[in-house]
Amino acid sequence: MIIDFTKTDPLLAYQWLTATVTPRPIAWVSTRSAQGISNLAPFSFFQVVTGTPPTVMLSPLVQGDGSPKDTVRNIQDTGEFVVNLVPFAMADQMNATAFGYEHGISEFERCHIPSQAAERVQPLRVDGASVSFECRMAALYPYPEHKPSCHIILGEVLLAHIDESILDERGRVDPARLDIIARMGGKWYSRTRSETNFELSRPSGWDDRSAGRTNR
Repeated sequence: MIIDFTKTDPLLAYQWLTATVTPRPIAWVSTRSAQGISNLAPFSFFQVVTGTPPTVMLSPLVQGDGSPKDTVRNIQDTGEFVVNLVPFAMADQMNATAFGYEHGISEFERCHIPSQAAERVQPLRVDGASVSFECRMAALYPYPEHKPSCHIILGEVLLAHIDESILDERGRVDPARLDIIARMGGKWYSRTRSETNFELSRPSGWDDRSAGRTNR
């Protein structure tokens, strides 16, 4: 089967991409408006960009009328946000915040999401999240430029809150204890805690490579 994306309806292209590029980690993004109203929304177009400086990327799609989402507006206005990673135990609460509430409604309040104050930024962080990254906006721009379908946001990670229950005896994240969820296609989700997970060592000679060389 071959799909020519240059001739495919945008909705079908979206469905094929989201059904095959899986699993996608979920950024449960908390922001605060210039008026001080807290916002919380999940996005599965999310990834790490680089470790120098520590940077993450998220890509909220524009709304049906072409306007930016509250998350984008708030980051544009304040330059700050928090990316919370969603534990399996909070899957239903995360899903509730995906509803399209009217502008000015706080999902923290409407969906009864517990919160804690952040340390370096103004937006709240989700109390109970496995990991929360406090971020400062590094870049934000519409894409594509001629007819934007999304906004690409880069955030420099300033500080992270890590749930100590997911750490091993050495103080590192234990994949067997981490239990966050990721998005698949349609209504499907996945969990990082799985009996099918496996370890795979780097190719022979990898450790002998000089530091600073890029991955292929």
